[in-house]
Amino acid sequence: MRAFAASVDIATYEFENVDPHAVAYLSGRAPVAPSARSLEISRYRPAEKQLVAELGGRTAEWRPVDSLESLTRAVNQIGAPAILKTTLFGYDGKGQARLDKPADAKAAWDQIGRPHPIEHGVPAIVERRVPFQAEFSVILARAATGEVAVYDTPENVHRDGILHTSTVPACDLILNQAPEAIALAEAAAERLGHVGVLTCEFFATPDGPVFNEMAPRVHNSGHWTIEGAITSQFENHIRAICGLPLGSTARTGSQVTMENLIGHEADRWPDLLANPVAHLHLYNKRDAKPGRKMGHVTRVER
Repeated sequence: MRAFAASVDIATYEFENVDPHAVAYLSGRAPVAPSARSLEISRYRPAEKQLVAELGGRTAEWRPVDSLESLTRAVNQIGAPAILKTTLFGYDGKGQARLDKPADAKAAWDQIGRPHPIEHGVPAIVERRVPFQAEFSVILARAATGEVAVYDTPENVHRDGILHTSTVPACDLILNQAPEAIALAEAAAERLGHVGVLTCEFFATPDGPVFNEMAPRVHNSGHWTIEGAITSQFENHIRAICGLPLGSTARTGSQVTMENLIGHEADRWPDLLANPVAHLHLYNKRDAKPGRKMGHVTRVER
């Protein structure tokens, strides 16, 4: 870590499942953005939910659980259907189990592998399932000066817990709830002193936006910005951490849709390239495993 710090002008990260102690150690020797605090809060589900509650945002009703017995009690309190989630290392539906009824508690606990505490005393949470009408995310870039650039809010569709498509502009329901969600995301970024891209995921419900989770980084639901925005999320992340002015987040087309290519869906690449408005990205991964993101295709309608 000392050798790495001596070799760079600034360090960043693209994945929150890294050790925040390592980031904190590095930040004492080289500039690091986002900060270790952003990482600590966003990677640990109870902490991010508590932050959102402090800022006046809505979350699903939830409880911390550390055993099958505490899970059973929690489900009896908040009701079912519910979702059991590990507090750390969860993404793309991993580390999650559904409970359609309280009697499913044991099967759900077994499914997530009876996690052990790693850095904190609570290995999992259970939250009541949100009856949402749509899903969306807020993607913003924040500079050290406090300057913020916000992208159009994408409507996200998931399959088997994995993002399938992100589309802008979103439906009217999401567009009506986006301002409140954006205000919450900006408040979270300011509270954390966040520098770089921050992504917050939301459910659109009859009562307004319900916060799901956040990521202190560029995000899959923002991949559409590579061709679909004047300045991509990746470029604005680098601009932010390097102290450069943020670029325009305006769309380059009337509608932009990003579709993830999961597993052998990437084998369709010749047909995808036949579409003149399609931009294909393959990730050069060796094995097309089920549930593995192998690439994405973005279609920009002018």
